[in-house]
Amino acid sequence: MTALNELTASEAARRIAAGEITSEALVRACLERIEARDADVAAWVVVDPEYALEQARVLDAGPVSGPLHGIPVGFKDVIDTADLPTRYGSPIYEGFVPEADAACVALTRAAGGVVLGKTVTTEFAGRHPGPTANPHNPAHTPGGSSSGSAAAVADFQVPLAMGTQTAGSMIRPSAYCGVYGLKPTFGLFSFAGVHDLAETFDTLGVMGRSLDDIALFRAVLMAIDAVPLEAAESPPRIGFCRTPLWDEADKATHDHLEDAAARLARAGATVTDLDLPSDFNDLLTVTWRIIVFEMARALAHEKYAHPDGVSGKAHSMIVDGEATPLETYLDDMRLVERLRSLIHELVDGTDIILTPSAVGEAHVGHSDTGPVTFNFLWHVMNMPALNIPAFTGPLGLPMGAQLVACRFDDDALLRHAVWVDRHIRS
Repeated sequence: MTALNELTASEAARRIAAGEITSEALVRACLERIEARDADVAAWVVVDPEYALEQARVLDAGPVSGPLHGIPVGFKDVIDTADLPTRYGSPIYEGFVPEADAACVALTRAAGGVVLGKTVTTEFAGRHPGPTANPHNPAHTPGGSSSGSAAAVADFQVPLAMGTQTAGSMIRPSAYCGVYGLKPTFGLFSFAGVHDLAETFDTLGVMGRSLDDIALFRAVLMAIDAVPLEAAESPPRIGFCRTPLWDEADKATHDHLEDAAARLARAGATVTDLDLPSDFNDLLTVTWRIIVFEMARALAHEKYAHPDGVSGKAHSMIVDGEATPLETYLDDMRLVERLRSLIHELVDGTDIILTPSAVGEAHVGHSDTGPVTFNFLWHVMNMPALNIPAFTGPLGLPMGAQLVACRFDDDALLRHAVWVDRHIRS
């Protein structure tokens, strides 16, 4: 029998609604897993067991209150919670408790979700890592900046978790830890109550252990009806995009993605190569210039009021942002706007894009959370992206396939992902 903490959110919600299990039992199972494993994984900043159990008892005592009734959820620690501390990954905010929930937390509670705790983030969701280790091998990074969220879901410590992405912080850790991760079209999840890093790109996302879980949580966060996720009626038209940075991926990534494209074609998909023009060649440099420019403004309070509390990595990025001329920033923004129009012309006639989630397996060490090589482009284009935990690498660690769709085609992305998932998962 599957342990309660190993149930997907969708299955657990069904069983709670049917009276087969209680929320309290599910929350206890998650807390026991955290107690047993978090010394090695270090996915959590704050967990208040009694508070989590009290939420569960209240839900068990009443009628089903929503699609997440009784389901524990982890929130990345850049997301405000009115009843738990929020540190933003920084010692500056030790013990700080916000006055109000972020919109995503309020919507989760309204749907019957249990706020289990706050998951580890890199400092301000930037590049300075926290203590989290990859649950599959603690010598390796879990990725970031949504490190704790990915690790906690992968290690069966919580069925659902929220993260954020500014360049690759949802898709990459999802791939490294082997979970499903959705980064929606920019703006579809309210960012109210979340600490900004670079407001042009900052986006919330969700992680779970099934596509049904992703669709369920997405519906809650968009305040729409949760409906069963079904596969698209016909095989998709797939653009296989290696991107101009294909050579930076390792051999295992090349082999897995090439094989996946061939398998999908044999299963009935129309698969064509999607080659990007040279217009996109300098986009990574442009992306980092925009991020540091905006980061230098977003962290002004921390820089001036608490300079000793800012890490060396963040300080260096702030300095780079302050040195970037306004006209350079505006030119970069104009280029991004032009490329957003161009990319949708290039993908006209395709339903989804198949591309790597990362350059390879999670690397050894925790001083860096990994490159954004295959994430930033689609993210900067405001396109929805999804990691499917499809492969295993030569070291036995998870590897992912990234699916991307046109802006606002999130529903279609999920429907096509069901079809793809059936045909490429090992």
